[in-house]
Amino acid sequence: MEGNRIIILLMCGMGALSLCVNAQRTPHSEPFVVDTLMVHDPVMAFEDGTYYLYATGHGISMATSKDRNTWTVYPHGVLKRAPQWALDSVPGFRGHIWAPDVIKWHDRWWMMYSCSSFGVNTSAIGVMSNKTLDPQAKDYLWQDHGPVVVSHKEDNWNAIDPNIVIDDNDKPWVVWGSFWDGIQLAPLDDTMHMLPGTKPETIARRYAPGSEPDEPNPTSKFAGPNAIEAPFIFKHDGMYYLFVAWDYCCRGSLSNYRVAVGRSKSVAGPYLDRNGKDMRLGGGNLFVEGDKKEFEALGHCSVYNFDGNDWFFCHGYSVSKNGASLLVQRKIRWTEDGWPEL
Repeated sequence: MEGNRIIILLMCGMGALSLCVNAQRTPHSEPFVVDTLMVHDPVMAFEDGTYYLYATGHGISMATSKDRNTWTVYPHGVLKRAPQWALDSVPGFRGHIWAPDVIKWHDRWWMMYSCSSFGVNTSAIGVMSNKTLDPQAKDYLWQDHGPVVVSHKEDNWNAIDPNIVIDDNDKPWVVWGSFWDGIQLAPLDDTMHMLPGTKPETIARRYAPGSEPDEPNPTSKFAGPNAIEAPFIFKHDGMYYLFVAWDYCCRGSLSNYRVAVGRSKSVAGPYLDRNGKDMRLGGGNLFVEGDKKEFEALGHCSVYNFDGNDWFFCHGYSVSKNGASLLVQRKIRWTEDGWPEL
């Protein structure tokens, strides 16, 4: 293959407010190798010497790698077709699945995914499981388990952007959300579904309730200006760190996405920044943003420990490639007082 070749793993943005710009379908029908990935909302997993990357796309985009430098792209994605329950129950959803998350728990891989349409909160988060991530394995089969949580127009939250968290008692939680009242958290049962009667709790907002935003929402008349989404919780040294995306994605070179972080002693919060400000009141430390030289903006992150090091992944809107969304990966270091830095 030619060096420095960029193949589109996906080009359609995700978030409560996603735009699809210059969408292209690869002509390849078999997996092919590239050295640069164009992705939105990347998450990662590692199994038997192989890294697996999943991202927004038709059927959930997938790529694999032995070294996270050269990638094998699977052009047809994880699923041949979207779950019928999602097509039937989510208005406007046509199979372009947003923001997956993947985790191994109790000897199975669990993957959550988002079903929605642009700029509205009639959405659903689904879950499926598999014994292995290897698509060549004999027992490779994603079993869909239906919706985890569903949001409607009357709800003040949006059921997209899930992240699965396992607490110190081996109990699963799901954190999600985009715009409206911000980031939501709820406990799950052993089937990765919300417990009966459970109501989500807001754990982070872009702005304190009643305050004026820096700018009106330029992408949706429904979502409001509470521009926070894409939560990811990572545990380090006894603390839970909540990473969130601030401001606006999916606008190419006009994007101003950035990542903020807070931490808590409990998975349920409260999550505070370095100054002790609660993220429910607009707190959060700015963690990374575009440098306007290599990337206009950076956001929708995931964080993992691979080979004894903590790594940060996200997508960045490339300056040199006219706002194309590329995979970004950087090592995390920790300060003496326990805060992450790149």
